[in-house]
Amino acid sequence: MSPATPRSRRILLVEDEPDMGAMVKANLEAEGFAVAWETSGEGGLAAHGRESADLVVLDLNLPGMGGFEVLATLRRRADKVPVIILTARSGGEDRVRGLSSGADDYVTKPFAMLELVARIQAILRRSEPEAPFQRTARSGPYRIDYLHFTVFRGRTDLGLGLKEFRLLEVLVAHPGRVHSRADLVNLAWEADARPTLRTVDRHIHALRKKLGDSDENPAIQTLEREGYRWTLPVKR
Repeated sequence: MSPATPRSRRILLVEDEPDMGAMVKANLEAEGFAVAWETSGEGGLAAHGRESADLVVLDLNLPGMGGFEVLATLRRRADKVPVIILTARSGGEDRVRGLSSGADDYVTKPFAMLELVARIQAILRRSEPEAPFQRTARSGPYRIDYLHFTVFRGRTDLGLGLKEFRLLEVLVAHPGRVHSRADLVNLAWEADARPTLRTVDRHIHALRKKLGDSDENPAIQTLEREGYRWTLPVKR
């Protein structure tokens, strides 16, 4: 693993739903996290024992050992690893039980992926305040503020919507890499959303317009049958 920063931390995901697990894992890896994915409570505890995670994203409804039992086991061992419960169980009693049992946060499904990432980063900053946090990046004429989800050209806030920012963030994370429209759906939309590929095109068009992007020297290059890529170097 690379030197420990919030963008290269090890996340242990304990989630038994294949689609949900694959979506969360892909999104977190796109953010630069190293993700270990287990589908049972026993498997999650074993994986954490083999290589300690920096944070655990834990479902409650697991086969065999449930999420509450996993959390209780960690805390009985005096293991202070931060835990975010990610569950469809939205009842107040479950939330209170999770937080009082030692969870650091409680997120209910369906959820916004960008919000989950922000919560993970916030908890990691609190748990190790000395670790540097990438607040901004520069690429060409643009300054990207990850803390406030804003993009500036010079001193001008380009007024990106949350979805436009999310698409930009995914593209900028891997400059030069071609992202298919299906990739962007998986990485920039929530798990319960069902956008069409044409929806991606419309959001990219709106994003390019706000960036003042040109066809002659595009920051976002369109490859008709393949997808989109960010063409500018990025300084972090």
